Amino acid sequence: MEPPAPVTLRGRAVVLEPLGLAHVPALARVGLEPELWRWINSAVASEDDMRAYVEIALDEAHRGVALPFAIVDVASGEAIGSTRYANVVPEHRRLEIGWTWLAPAFQRTAANTETKLLLLAHAFETLGAQRVEFKTDARNLRSRAALAGIGAVEEGTFRKHMITDTGRVRDSVYFSIVDDEWPTVRDRLRARLAR
Repeated sequence: MEPPAPVTLRGRAVVLEPLGLAHVPALARVGLEPELWRWINSAVASEDDMRAYVEIALDEAHRGVALPFAIVDVASGEAIGSTRYANVVPEHRRLEIGWTWLAPAFQRTAANTETKLLLLAHAFETLGAQRVEFKTDARNLRSRAALAGIGAVEEGTFRKHMITDTGRVRDSVYFSIVDDEWPTVRDRLRARLAR
């Protein structure tokens, strides 16, 4: 598998472009809702927090372990969220898609579906991944249902997997899509977008 390199992925509703500090003001305008960070290990409550969040993502990109994106709404040209490839292991042809959040106005819209389609297509069809992983807080039932809904397979729960900034001990549920399943998942996502 090729290690992911900065790339822009274009869809009809969203463009995924390499995340940068220039995105911070727009992300802070749409991304400070407490509910967005409920299931994330560290909360983002100010523009300074958003800057720190982006700086951590950029450091991970510099170290070659992640590739972060800004999710940009095509209609407005504004950043509406963020996502990334992470835990990239080229020798085992696997990576994770995660750290995904969208402004509340864009949740449950084509933006989320198309973001997943663009990331998965690039991972399987360009990079040559054989496995794409997702993990979510075990208590985040909405995220778990969404992952199952696109065809990701729930593999198990990592008990006491993380300690959040608030001190809460988190169990994480892992999901995956493997290359053999990708054509079915791709067709499902395309059908959703066509509706």
